[in-house]
Amino acid sequence: ANEDVMKMLGEIGTLSNVEPFIQNKLQEKKKIPGFGHRVYRVEDPRTKHLRKFSRLLAETIGNMKWYEMSEKIEAIVKKEKNLIPNVDFYSATTYYYLGIPVRLFTPIFAMSRMAGWTAHIMEQYADNRLIRPLSEYTGPMGVHWIPVENRK
Repeated sequence: ANEDVMKMLGEIGTLSNVEPFIQNKLQEKKKIPGFGHRVYRVEDPRTKHLRKFSRLLAETIGNMKWYEMSEKIEAIVKKEKNLIPNVDFYSATTYYYLGIPVRLFTPIFAMSRMAGWTAHIMEQYADNRLIRPLSEYTGPMGVHWIPVENRK
């Protein structure tokens, strides 16, 4: 979603375009990237830190454009829909100000979760309890198997 946030900011382009762009999206009942969360009904604790870092980076670099646009989007969405930004919203501008290419936003976010995933694996391994998933991945349908020796 943070990639979508940065793409949206690029599409908006300027601070003066924020209001009409967001109002149009809201009127069309379209989702605004970086808002809402399945768990948090109050501000995600990570968001306040990312907002602060985004502003600090913007000031340090001397380019407030993306931060100011984000701030204005946040204010409009809060006023109109009472939605608060999630962790993806300000991570987009933070990563961008750090010079990270947009296409790497999601892999970097996944990397930040690897320690937690690894901890879960270690806990499950130590406990040796059978884990019964709620669903089963069956792979793509209608794909025919080709023996290795016949593949190109």
